Amino acid sequence: MSEVGYRSLLRSNVHFRRLWMGDIASMLGDWFNTIALYTVVTRLTGSPFALGMIFITKMLPFALASPLAGWIADRYNRRRLMIGADLLRALVVLGFLLVNEASQVGLLYLLAALQVILGAVFIPARSASIPNITTEKELLTANALAAATWSSLLALGAALGGFAVAAIGTDGVFVFDSLTYLFSAGCIYRACIPQGRRVADDGGSSQIWAQILDGWRMMRERSEIGRIALTKCSWSLAGGGLVFLLTLLGEAWIPAAPSVGIGLVFAARGLGTGIGPVAARALIPKERTWPLAMGCGIVVSGLAYLTLGSLPWSLGLLALVLLAHTFSGANWVLSTVLLQRRTEDAFRGRVFSTEWLLVTLADTVAILTASLLLEREILDLGGTIRVFALAQVAAGLAYLFLVVRKERDYSGRV
Repeated sequence: MSEVGYRSLLRSNVHFRRLWMGDIASMLGDWFNTIALYTVVTRLTGSPFALGMIFITKMLPFALASPLAGWIADRYNRRRLMIGADLLRALVVLGFLLVNEASQVGLLYLLAALQVILGAVFIPARSASIPNITTEKELLTANALAAATWSSLLALGAALGGFAVAAIGTDGVFVFDSLTYLFSAGCIYRACIPQGRRVADDGGSSQIWAQILDGWRMMRERSEIGRIALTKCSWSLAGGGLVFLLTLLGEAWIPAAPSVGIGLVFAARGLGTGIGPVAARALIPKERTWPLAMGCGIVVSGLAYLTLGSLPWSLGLLALVLLAHTFSGANWVLSTVLLQRRTEDAFRGRVFSTEWLLVTLADTVAILTASLLLEREILDLGGTIRVFALAQVAAGLAYLFLVVRKERDYSGRV
């Protein structure tokens, strides 16, 4: 199948273009917001565990809300859900302006959790909508562009966010983030997003929960969906901890300007995850080879972090972070496209929310473990990076052993 180009997609598909433009604005604001939150918590507490709790607060509520959010994305109009989530998030992030003392960090966690829960509704609705506004020839290009945009804005937003915090302060960054959500809502309002058959509304709570669990049932009964839904989780089992450790790495690398150091290492991460999807689309056109590439990507990502944790920290650490996340970015977009193609529209929101639940739970466990190892001084920063890097290599090898062979059998049947 001949895929359309990026320019052709954006020129000819107005509805995807509007969704994409909204993503650009809100994701840029989110990365500004993220650097600001890390800076606020570090300034007010100075605790690795408190910083780790910000990561967990941005993930665990997402995991807990995801099953219901996926059902909502299949039951209700996805376009309206995304607009509503954007408007509410624009209001919530302004609440961060109230946090000025260490005793108010609990409020910061609460507001971050609310922001994430609203995102748990938005993300599966958006992922499930992309196949409805693109053709088969546009689908891979659309997902590669969406992933590359997320990554590019991570690189740009993290780098600029560090400087923005230094220049206008965290309060200015929070106001900017609120405005980007309003812009995103306006873009989605102007888009037409069709939707297939929705979950029937029978009013019974037991039936609602049965429908929510359909995502789990489909993954269990259709192994070709289940094993692909585990791809991102396989990376996150250790990768979540490694991303958390990047924050502390940025601080340790440039102690005189920690927000700048954090911004630069996250920018390298973003650049890598932007290169990965574009390279995968160009270099791995055959779908049957994607599972092998995804497993190898997890291994190589772990090896890059292992090297990072074993060498003195200098400007070269940015190249290793970029390399690690080039492979994680390819892993992400290829597994997303496979899930979109293998899952019917009526179930797609629940399958994606279930996948996100697994990813965020894995991230949460990894981050909690890493933060406790450092808080209790069991390992130093370099040692913790090496331990998690080895765990990621092991996860990638397990994926290759358990998944790739079954995928070869599946490819031979279709």
